[in-house]
Amino acid sequence: ALHYKAKHMNWLHCFWGIGATAGPYIMGVFLTGGGNWSGGYGAIALIQIILTGCLVAALPLWKRAEKTTSEKTENGKSIPFGEALTLSGAASVMVSFFCYCALEASAGMWASSYIVIRWGITAETAAKWAALFYLGITAGRFFGGFITVKLNDNAMIRLGEIVVILGIAGLLGARSETWVFVSLVLVGIGCAPIFPSLLHATPDNFGKELSQSLMGMQMACAYMGSAFMPPLFGILAQYAGIRFYPVYLALFAVVLFIMTERICRKKQTGLQKS
Repeated sequence: ALHYKAKHMNWLHCFWGIGATAGPYIMGVFLTGGGNWSGGYGAIALIQIILTGCLVAALPLWKRAEKTTSEKTENGKSIPFGEALTLSGAASVMVSFFCYCALEASAGMWASSYIVIRWGITAETAAKWAALFYLGITAGRFFGGFITVKLNDNAMIRLGEIVVILGIAGLLGARSETWVFVSLVLVGIGCAPIFPSLLHATPDNFGKELSQSLMGMQMACAYMGSAFMPPLFGILAQYAGIRFYPVYLALFAVVLFIMTERICRKKQTGLQKS
């Protein structure tokens, strides 16, 4: 966020999307090809081993850049979480990261179950179609990198939220399997610019001095959302039913929109005062 442009942040997370898209698809191939789930896990484990080898081989590159990086970040200031929350807009940012990752993780994790239980599609086919959500994120971040040349972080976040809400509305009003698939892709495309833009906006929101400290807190809130909210939906679905999947996503999308708009208003107010 300090050393690269918004387009680099989008493309960085785009490659995360490639892996997230490939995972469910690999599992679907093994299930439909006469294999079993353990074969799918074995294939992904092999990919992880190869990836680890590549990372170990790349360690000299990190050491080469270590001096430059330490010189650029040596002026960073560390503050405790309680003090961080007193900063203007910090609470809204923390909630935004929590809601975004809760939305993304819940949407991706429960997409297959929703398609199978709600629409009666086979598990093998659902595993492949659920990958469309991550494919939407991947494609959105790839093309979003070019769009950032014209739009700033706030505009990218707002654009993504609007597309997410349209996709969720499509899930709520879907009357066919095709429309469900299209809506999942829309939700993925909408999610695409939100997380990279929120991260990239950190130095702009809180200053370069505090950005490293705030980044860690933001990521902690993000992982809390992705860790606890998908299992919570599983518990709720046992009693209310899987049909409330779009409603659950909509709750996080609405809160996310409100929080990010508060951040934008506070930022604009600060600029006017200065």
